[in-house]
Amino acid sequence: MTQFKLALCAASFLGAPFAFGPAIASESDVLMTVIAPAGQHQYSLKDLQALPQVSFTTTTIWTKGEQEFTGVPLSALLEDAGLTTGSAMATAINDYAVEIPLDEIDENFPVVAYHLNGKPMSIRDKGPLWIVYPYDQSLDFQTEVNYSRSIWQLDRIVQAE
Repeated sequence: MTQFKLALCAASFLGAPFAFGPAIASESDVLMTVIAPAGQHQYSLKDLQALPQVSFTTTTIWTKGEQEFTGVPLSALLEDAGLTTGSAMATAINDYAVEIPLDEIDENFPVVAYHLNGKPMSIRDKGPLWIVYPYDQSLDFQTEVNYSRSIWQLDRIVQAE
């Protein structure tokens, strides 16, 4: 039993959500960092919820059936952080990264979703943050480029060089 307790403590210290199942962040936990020319900005769930909100229902190629996503438009998040020109490099917890030109982001889409079907997303369920598009709304959203930009487990965005 002692070895299990030691393993559990070590896993907790090293990031238990990956090893032992879903973990939901509290409203005050920092979920995302945005590094812009004006400096570094950290966002908790509460901070993200204070920004403009968008909700939509769509199907995805990664989930079954229609899903409701709620989050902040990526444009509003980047504007709040002062990242307004060039490209954004969005990176996930596992270091998967994708570059998104800011001129290809409109006022409402994509969204940095923090709720899936009205609930926070765990790391195991592609959370806590996931960039998503309303894929069913237009064929323009159903492209390989947009699918590649639909990064889940998002935790940081920096201005691309």
